Amino acid sequence: MDVKRFVDELLSALAATRVFERVALQTEGPIASGRVYAKGSTERFLRVYFNEKTGTMAFALISEQQRIWGIDFDNRRGWHLHPVENPAEHRMIEPLSVSGIVLLLEDVLSS
Repeated sequence: MDVKRFVDELLSALAATRVFERVALQTEGPIASGRVYAKGSTERFLRVYFNEKTGTMAFALISEQQRIWGIDFDNRRGWHLHPVENPAEHRMIEPLSVSGIVLLLEDVLSS
């Protein structure tokens, strides 16, 4: 996947939800990063990161400056989840699409 495809998939998936109100993304060469703000809160946001060259992908739900949930892929650990009940844990998971990650996040924010 390249940066353009990542950003396109992310924006499309976010547009299909009702829990986000603002997206701030930057791209620089092979990297896309930024924040997606949940409705009604400036303290709760999704931090996103993608590196086209390494394939690294990271989604971290932040609340009061702490990760409270996340899904990441890197070449060292592979796909893993940081569950709400223990965000420091690295629970191995099957690969997910960007839209699949956003759907899981929507469930987390709705509960």
